[in-house]
Amino acid sequence: METFIQQIINGLVLGSVYALVALGYTMVYGIINLINFAHGEVLMVGALTSWTVVTTLQGTMPGWLLLLLSLVAAIIVCAALNFTIEKIAYRPLRNAPRLAPLITAMGMSLLL
Repeated sequence: METFIQQIINGLVLGSVYALVALGYTMVYGIINLINFAHGEVLMVGALTSWTVVTTLQGTMPGWLLLLLSLVAAIIVCAALNFTIEKIAYRPLRNAPRLAPLITAMGMSLLL
């Protein structure tokens, strides 16, 4: 029974992550009418940033503070990365035909 409950919790956590990614895709497409293929890679950069902060500062502060600090660091890094991608890759192609931003989005995904 303990394994069953743990698997239910694992499923809820994984489903929540999938829901957040899907919500991000929906919001980006709804606002700029572009499918951002680099969305998952930006999430990966945030996860790696958070992991790096946690492993670097582990044992120096309480766990809740470490979690909060890693979350803030991931938010800052992801926001800066998204801002840079939008300014460099997507904004110059705002009035271009639909295929150019789509290819650029795939290129950003490959680059990241």
